[in-house]
Amino acid sequence: MSQIRKQSIISSVVVYIGFALGFVNTYLFAREGGFTKEQYGLTAIFIAIASLMSTIAGFGMTAYIGKFYPYYKDNLPSKKNDMLTWALLVSLIGFCFVAFGGYYFQDLIIRKFGGNSPELVKYYHWVFPFGLGLTLFAIVETYAWQVKESVFSNFLREVFFRLLTTILIILTIIGVLTDFDIFVKIYAFTYLATALTLISYLVIKGHLHLSFKVSIVSRKFFKKIMALVLFFFGGNVVYMISTVFDSFLIASVLEDGLAAVAIFTLAQNIASLVQAPQRGVISSSIAALSQAWKDKDYGRIQRIYQRSSINQLLFAVGMFALIWLNFTDGVFTFHLQEGYLKAKWIFFFIGLMRIVDMGTGVNAQILATSSFWKFEFVTGLILVGITLPLDYVLTKYYYGITGPAIANLISFTIYNAIRYWFLKKKFNLDPFNKATLYTLVLGVTTFYICHFLFNQYQGFVWIVIRSTCFVAIYASGIFLLKLSADIIPVLHTIQKRLGIKKGD
Repeated sequence: MSQIRKQSIISSVVVYIGFALGFVNTYLFAREGGFTKEQYGLTAIFIAIASLMSTIAGFGMTAYIGKFYPYYKDNLPSKKNDMLTWALLVSLIGFCFVAFGGYYFQDLIIRKFGGNSPELVKYYHWVFPFGLGLTLFAIVETYAWQVKESVFSNFLREVFFRLLTTILIILTIIGVLTDFDIFVKIYAFTYLATALTLISYLVIKGHLHLSFKVSIVSRKFFKKIMALVLFFFGGNVVYMISTVFDSFLIASVLEDGLAAVAIFTLAQNIASLVQAPQRGVISSSIAALSQAWKDKDYGRIQRIYQRSSINQLLFAVGMFALIWLNFTDGVFTFHLQEGYLKAKWIFFFIGLMRIVDMGTGVNAQILATSSFWKFEFVTGLILVGITLPLDYVLTKYYYGITGPAIANLISFTIYNAIRYWFLKKKFNLDPFNKATLYTLVLGVTTFYICHFLFNQYQGFVWIVIRSTCFVAIYASGIFLLKLSADIIPVLHTIQKRLGIKKGD
């Protein structure tokens, strides 16, 4: 568990650095006198479309790597490991089909988005190199997790990609890139640059080998591999549709199109802070879970499940409360365009959804690496079956731009509840204990203390004071109540590194 803890902490630090850069980018996009909402919305819809492209083109290859890597590792020398070869080849062929489909259905795209989001139609073809880059990166990133290079892969996704975006934004602001048209055309290749950087790194480190000879492992497990990827392909596609559908829906049915997408994206980006540690926890847990299932070490799976739940919940509740305390003040203090105030209640519902998702731990990864991975496909179908109609009805007829956020909270709560029930019934795995309840009570209590003390004050200084007070009370409560078994070891490690406490 210590290795998982170490990589999770380092990855979480990397993720937070990336989010800091992301917020710089968000600020530069959203500030008064900067980019228009439509331009910011276009970059967001690029990511949504590319994510869907990557999921379809990947054809379940990330699940294949996550589930079967231990078998390849234990039975083949690294230079004869053909896993990455087939994963990349299948994904590239898959992307060719995606590109053909995108070209074939471009008239439909024009009809659906031309009225409310004309900028998307104008730059539609530039989404394809962006999607290709994300497809390649997703495959190689999953492989990097297995060879214990999750920290660097997280750095590339969370920091490097955003840094490239920051550079493009600044070059546009200072006039080196003379207009937004040039910005978009260069931005379209940023994920390709990120993917090629990771590939080069793995080659240099000696982790990446391509073998075009079909190995004994591939032959032996071929039927199981095909069954896995087919189910996961379907599950991943429906899950991704449920994830990006809200952006497509907003861009197509609301009159302000990409401007509304920009407001929704701002809320999503802020809410992503609530979820920041999750990627680090997932990337550092996958290999351990795969090995634990192979070894039938259910005790280790339970420990990973429970610790991932409480550690993520502690982050999520604290970050959500901290942002909610300062949201309105932050919009005015940092001079964002006033229209972005509409993002406040969108953030509220998305933030609660993130808390639910974080609090249920690595349930998706436990299912994905188990022999019951088919259940992940079933829950994916349930999720998309709830999300899509609920999204449409709440957005078009009731709550407008806030509709998808409410729909996501409802659907993801049901989705995670089903997976929780399954793991509890089938394996007696349970992520919750009394610390779960204490965390929720601590977060709510600390929020209201700081709210009543400082809500009437505005400005940067008061944001700092409110935040400092909240962190002090919340962190003290975590330590006093001993809510996480990982807190004390982490504190001791920090003390040793700072020279405050000598090692044993």
